[in-house]
Amino acid sequence: MTQNRPIVRSLLENDLYKFTMWQSLLHSQPGAQAEYGFVCRNATAYPLSSLKSAVEDELDHLCSLSFQQDELDYLSSLRFIKSDFVDFLSLFRFQRRFITVETEDEKLIIKARGPLVHVMGFEIYVLYIVNELYFRGLTENCDVHAVARARLQEKIELVNAQREALHAQSDYPFVFFDFGLRRRYSGEWHQEVVETLSEALPDYFRGTSNVYFAKQFGLTPIGTMAHEYLQAYQAFGFRLRDFQKAALEGWVQEYRGDLGVALTDVVGMDAFMNDFDLYFAKLFDGLRHDSGDPFEWGEKALAHYKKLRIDPASKRLVFSDGLNLPRAMALHSHFSGRIATSFGIGTNLSNDTPHGALNIVMKIMSCNGQPVAKLSDSPGKTLCEDEVYLAYLRQVFSPSQG
Repeated sequence: MTQNRPIVRSLLENDLYKFTMWQSLLHSQPGAQAEYGFVCRNATAYPLSSLKSAVEDELDHLCSLSFQQDELDYLSSLRFIKSDFVDFLSLFRFQRRFITVETEDEKLIIKARGPLVHVMGFEIYVLYIVNELYFRGLTENCDVHAVARARLQEKIELVNAQREALHAQSDYPFVFFDFGLRRRYSGEWHQEVVETLSEALPDYFRGTSNVYFAKQFGLTPIGTMAHEYLQAYQAFGFRLRDFQKAALEGWVQEYRGDLGVALTDVVGMDAFMNDFDLYFAKLFDGLRHDSGDPFEWGEKALAHYKKLRIDPASKRLVFSDGLNLPRAMALHSHFSGRIATSFGIGTNLSNDTPHGALNIVMKIMSCNGQPVAKLSDSPGKTLCEDEVYLAYLRQVFSPSQG
């Protein structure tokens, strides 16, 4: 069935924020160099090193693909995508020489090195390639899809059961999106999830980060920026203390009012708020949460808006860290009537099966020859191979510096 079919179906099957960051960095930093590294954070049922040959084959296939005209036309239809970027994509192909696959003991070592605008796009494809290959290799002692369909139906029934409460809570509707591309069980299952939710819960399920599915099903593509965009600015020649402000300013100049949701946790929420002054708070539509306690984070965001004398009712909080529907609905209820909320749900939608999901990432490790890092609000999410640089970053953004 799907076992012998290449995993990457289209270069459009990527998260929207990869395209939006790609465009911005192509315009502002076309000569930057970067290195990305693959990491698996949890135990696996069998060594990922055994996937090396299959991953190599899938990357060979990825590097043979180009954007098709109907895909370029779709990207052109998004008002924030500029014509010169579409022209660039019409010529673009991934270069196999920029990505390597090796093994170390039982680990899978994948590194992408080269021009930032040529290697940054590898991330999501690598992640869902490894995921699908890994789950293909598991011995299935039950009908995985039957179990997954039953769990998906339970989610739909849960939302339907809460309709009255969700509508009564505030003027702001409960809305959620699919953010499950990178850690999905398979492309086939991910497509079934998105199609089922769009048909069963059209009032609540409002979009997907997967641009390929957005085009296919007529959904809104969702996404703005990720950690790598802000981290790269640590290496672009700005004073380190000012990199967040430089990154936010770069975004404002590129999109001029579109895609106005800022990511807050590259060096922690407290340090972010020190930089997110009245100027940025007025220019950006809202904030995205991706680590730390979401209730505490949301209260800090509300307090910050109020301190700046900005009505929180005019802003939005987007939650995207390890969510499921009960958690999302609890957050919606908690902030009801005070600020608009929306929820990007990933693994719990696209990989809720009897098998445990992989916790894999592929992060930017260095840019322009120097290390870059994030200081997550959640233990275990900080990723940097250079402990000296990490200590320096912590010192610069310690609370005493605010």
